[in-house]
Amino acid sequence: MALLKSTGNKKVNLDFNKEFINTFSEKIENGNIEFINQTLKDLHEADVANLIENLNPNTRIKLIELEAFNINPEIFVELNESIQSEVLQLLSIDSIIKIIKRLESDNAIKILENLEKDTKEKVLDKLPPKDKFLLEEGLSYPEDSAARIMQREFTAVPSNWTVGQTIDYVREDKDLPEEFLEIFIVDNDFKPIGTVPSSRVLRTSRDLKMNSIMIEMPVLISANMDKEEVGHTFENYNLVSAGVVNKNNKLVGMITADDVVTVVQEEAEEDVLHLAGVGDEEITDSVMLKTKRRFNWLLLNLFTALLATWVISNFGASIEQMVALAFLMPIVASMGGNAGMQTLAVTIRAIATKELSKSNFNRVVGKEFLIGILNGIIFAIITAVIVQLWFKQLNLSLLIGVSMILNMIVAGLFGILVPVSLKKLNIDPALASSVFVTTITDVIGFLSFLGLGSFYFLN
Repeated sequence: MALLKSTGNKKVNLDFNKEFINTFSEKIENGNIEFINQTLKDLHEADVANLIENLNPNTRIKLIELEAFNINPEIFVELNESIQSEVLQLLSIDSIIKIIKRLESDNAIKILENLEKDTKEKVLDKLPPKDKFLLEEGLSYPEDSAARIMQREFTAVPSNWTVGQTIDYVREDKDLPEEFLEIFIVDNDFKPIGTVPSSRVLRTSRDLKMNSIMIEMPVLISANMDKEEVGHTFENYNLVSAGVVNKNNKLVGMITADDVVTVVQEEAEEDVLHLAGVGDEEITDSVMLKTKRRFNWLLLNLFTALLATWVISNFGASIEQMVALAFLMPIVASMGGNAGMQTLAVTIRAIATKELSKSNFNRVVGKEFLIGILNGIIFAIITAVIVQLWFKQLNLSLLIGVSMILNMIVAGLFGILVPVSLKKLNIDPALASSVFVTTITDVIGFLSFLGLGSFYFLN
């Protein structure tokens, strides 16, 4: 069974082992509703989602058929996108509506994003007009914008209210969010002019005005701001929550730190996957979907490999004359490729964190140039010594040493120039940089090594 520990009345999973998964699967196949419900009740929502993701597809379908919409809606939020889509397809329109009604607006929008167009329209048509309007408004914003991750449930009061009025309002109004860390102070046009921490309200005399205890000039998020930029804003200003304003600077929502943590994690995962050329892939995706997503980049790699092969083919005579060149080519290419990927990874991180700017660009490029020279010289010496001991040919040793220096310099420069150039062209540098950098280092490596080899051995 899984190793569990208690947190309040819930249990947090530390490891869903094979025995636990098999036991749970058997209970599903046997239709043991009591055991299933008790297990789901005892576990945290995130762990239930993890458990569902570990079930095979047929067992997962059986579970949904047994539980229908009785599964806690918060579980759906924790499911990865592919499994979430799969589960939602099994539910009726009414079941999906019940789930959405029990979620905060930002999580409800995430659910709607994973629905087919026809199903989404049917769900929206059956929602109360107010809910429908808010969700449609949220969906109208760009997918990566702050508006997509903000919740429309927040607490705001006029600046002339007293602390006592605010406390009474918070206690009596049932439409306010269940949890909030700060109260927004707005003017007559519903534009935020300050915030007050909830703790300060509780510890302040009832007769004081809210504008007398508010934090002026709060950090606000534009609804159209890229969610990655939202993450940087929260990090820079150590925010736990922030108000979101529309183009008229009116308060329309709120973003909390837990939403930002999710964004930062997603962006980091996305960059890693894009560097590997696999896109937004989940471990639970089907074989055909994974194959489709990887195909384009593998095809592009094929063409770039053919380009490198074409370069080599132009030096066939040199290779025939000096077979050792063929043995040593992979060393130059692989060292350049690895050096380029090192610089590329650092550069993409710097771009993502806004550390790389116009003011320090030349300095960073110069630094990578020097690193390329130093690494080139160091590994040129090491490689030249090994080649000399191996082949006993000084010209060959000098040849690979010079080629190593040239390729390491090129790798460092293009490792930073390629992602920066792609960023200027509004192309995700994490998505396309690796292919270009690898191709450039291979081509330059082969050109320098074989070109110099032709000069030495054929002239």
